[in-house]
Amino acid sequence: MKIFQRAQRSLFGEILDWMLTPLLLLWPVSLALTWLVAQNLANKPFDRALVYNAQALAQFIQVGPGQRVRFNLPQPASELLRADDSDNVYYQVLGGRGEFLSGERDLPKPPAPQPDEPDLDSPDEAHLMDTEFRGLPVRVAYLWVRINGSPQPALVQVAETREKRSVLATEIIKGVMLPQFAILPLAVLLVWLALVRGIKPLAELEERIRARKPDDLSPLEDHAVPQEVAPLVASVNDLLTRLKDSVETQKRFLADAAHQLKTPLAGLRMQADLAQREDASAEDLKQSLQQIERASVRATHTVNQLLALARAEGGGATLGQQPCDLARLTIEIVQDAVPHAMERQIDLGYDGLETGRPELTVPGNPTLLKEMIRNMVDNAIKYAPSSAGQPGVITARVFSDPLSRAPVIQVEDNGPGIPAEERARVFEPFYRALGTNVDGTGLGLPIVREIARQHGAEVSVDDARPGHTRPGACFTVRFGVA
Repeated sequence: MKIFQRAQRSLFGEILDWMLTPLLLLWPVSLALTWLVAQNLANKPFDRALVYNAQALAQFIQVGPGQRVRFNLPQPASELLRADDSDNVYYQVLGGRGEFLSGERDLPKPPAPQPDEPDLDSPDEAHLMDTEFRGLPVRVAYLWVRINGSPQPALVQVAETREKRSVLATEIIKGVMLPQFAILPLAVLLVWLALVRGIKPLAELEERIRARKPDDLSPLEDHAVPQEVAPLVASVNDLLTRLKDSVETQKRFLADAAHQLKTPLAGLRMQADLAQREDASAEDLKQSLQQIERASVRATHTVNQLLALARAEGGGATLGQQPCDLARLTIEIVQDAVPHAMERQIDLGYDGLETGRPELTVPGNPTLLKEMIRNMVDNAIKYAPSSAGQPGVITARVFSDPLSRAPVIQVEDNGPGIPAEERARVFEPFYRALGTNVDGTGLGLPIVREIARQHGAEVSVDDARPGHTRPGACFTVRFGVA
């Protein structure tokens, strides 16, 4: 089945898109606004001239005998009115009763004046409108002129075609927009160059990382990177530091594991060589086989502990999570360990809450939790006294913390205890307290700590009986604190 993966995005291309897309979208909007502004600018001077002509024509309206309205336009004024090489100029004068006095009869009339329109005979009351005359768009300036003795005002209007206005608006648009055609590519080029320069520190950082050797886990230099990239570099440095610690831990772990396995394997080889001697007696052969058995058991136990630690460090999520009754798991482990404890004459028991209580149930992996409890109990069995004069006593308990109501697992013994200065180190792989003479791998407590961490718990160790010559050790796992 073919899997389609999403194409990897380019930061450079995405920033360039977000910068250029608004610029290209705003450019046509700028064209439209420029066209509107150009139309307005082109209208203003010609509108003033048109209004002046209408006001000038209004001066030639006269009232003759019998209140008859007359309009006498001198010949020079008429010729001056029509002296235009680009546009056609038309005018119309109507009397108070709407009678035609002069000009063009079919020039469209403007809206009638409103009764509340103030001061009709003022020259400032000229109005402008756009209409069509003889199939051509025209601009019209009109005046309503009040006549003495007439209830209705006379109308004077002057119309002009829009050729000059269109030419002037086109010239304005050309003057504004032509430079933009040159500025726009230049702006795109400058944006591209700015982005190239801005992205350059990232490219240099990539080159420094690629030039590193595989074993170079030193932190990256962050003084030469931009402020926005500094958190990323700091995170990478933190990752490198943790990776370096992890690699060093793994190297130390492998070295210690090799050392731990080398001793039983060397014993196996030596005993095998002894058993193969020609002068070896049956008793010598039997002892060699017993030594081989003990060495193989020790090697097997070490390998099992290594596998358990690797499984714990890998996380328990892959094995599945489910509600786990800590009391039930602890009782099962104690019951399984009783035969081993009896061989060493150790009193092993459980002193905690009964099973089935909801406050003792936690989500987790039962296999890993049982491994954790088993290592706690096995560690106590190793260090508890096994002599008849001072029998060993180990107590496992599960209870609910009275303050946090979180479940707690405790395993305590009456062994030699752990000095305060060594309590942090006992959870390190292959570390064993000095002077105990106890045979072990040093992996049990690291397994306990790792499984506890996987389940959001915290493990600690204290004296079981403070002040005694043999204070013992009390290992405590508290859930719900990590």
